[in-house]
Amino acid sequence: MKFSSQEEYGLRCLLQLARRGGTGAGLTIGEISREEGLSAAYVAKLMRLLRLGGFVDSVRGQEGGYSLSRPADSILVSDVLIALGGKVYEHDFCEHYSGTEDSCLHTVSCSIRPLWRRVQEAIDTALRGLTIADLLPSRDVVSITLERIEQA
Repeated sequence: MKFSSQEEYGLRCLLQLARRGGTGAGLTIGEISREEGLSAAYVAKLMRLLRLGGFVDSVRGQEGGYSLSRPADSILVSDVLIALGGKVYEHDFCEHYSGTEDSCLHTVSCSIRPLWRRVQEAIDTALRGLTIADLLPSRDVVSITLERIEQA
């Protein structure tokens, strides 16, 4: 299973904002682009998705830029990943993979759907409660994640 570059770089853009003081501390697309080594066009696309997802605010003008819409410790990583790329398994999964038919031929006796459901449950468990603040360098995200998995 892979996570997309959009999810990776979107998280990295949010972390840039979180490192700069979170809400109110604006960064421009150019600044984020330079810090992450990404094209300005790609950063603009990511920031648009993050703004539409409610994770960042934007201010136009000379003093403008992007900032977190709320504190980093209240932005869940799972919500960000969903906004940037969606879930691995959604309830309408089979509707998208019906081949040339109107509906999946294996709707009644599917042995793959339970696999994707379990994978999604594992992802949800691993990310449960994990915030952007937890991803900042001063935090041990591996220990935090393992602790949350053990609690589940």
